[in-house]
Amino acid sequence: MRLVSLNPSLTATLQALGAGDLLVGIDDWSARTSPDVAHLPKVGGLFNPSLEAIVAVQPDLVVLVPSAQQRDLRGRLEALGVDVLVLRNESLDELLHSIEALGERIGRGDEARARVAAIRSAFKASSLEAAPRAVLVIQRDPLYVVGGGSYLDDMLAASGVRNVAGGFGDPYPRVGVEWLIAAAPDVILDASENTGPALPHWSRWPSLPAVQEGRVIEVEAALMTMPGPYIDAALGRMRAALAAGPAE
Repeated sequence: MRLVSLNPSLTATLQALGAGDLLVGIDDWSARTSPDVAHLPKVGGLFNPSLEAIVAVQPDLVVLVPSAQQRDLRGRLEALGVDVLVLRNESLDELLHSIEALGERIGRGDEARARVAAIRSAFKASSLEAAPRAVLVIQRDPLYVVGGGSYLDDMLAASGVRNVAGGFGDPYPRVGVEWLIAAAPDVILDASENTGPALPHWSRWPSLPAVQEGRVIEVEAALMTMPGPYIDAALGRMRAALAAGPAE
């Protein structure tokens, strides 16, 4: 089977299931983040996939996540007789289903079920009754945080903290600093990229409890916030970060 992946999390899943050798084309982001497949033909980005580049590698199956750009691409590929598998991975349940569905489709069902079982075991719920209140920042300016309904919201709960933005229906809401001050998180997990150290940035608002207690924690987005087959390892990193002492 000749596969094209248009999403880095799906590329990582294929590799985790021992199917990386089936890939004949990958998206640009996968090429930058996965050295083992960087030599493969690139077929465009998440938001600008190239129909011509995909067709040129003669895939039996193209795997992607739903988006406006890739929805149009799906129709064009199917019109050309190319099979397309669309897999959502926003919530934890969707992500686990995507691993199992992809595994079944490519003949790696046992491997997929084993990986999902390991993730479910790691994500066993923690008691949140007296848990610290936390926020996971995806981007500082404009300010985007993790809301309710995403697998990262489940990851926060499994790490033993309450997501102060969990009441938002949007998995990744845009909020204002005024909202953050009012929410008064005990912990700020900062996964924003290329924006300088986190503690000096958030210390501009000294009333934040997380700033007062030195509980501003930088986390590496590439290791913590990308959906994929090893989110149990990401959960372990988040737990370790939260268990660490206050920032100096």
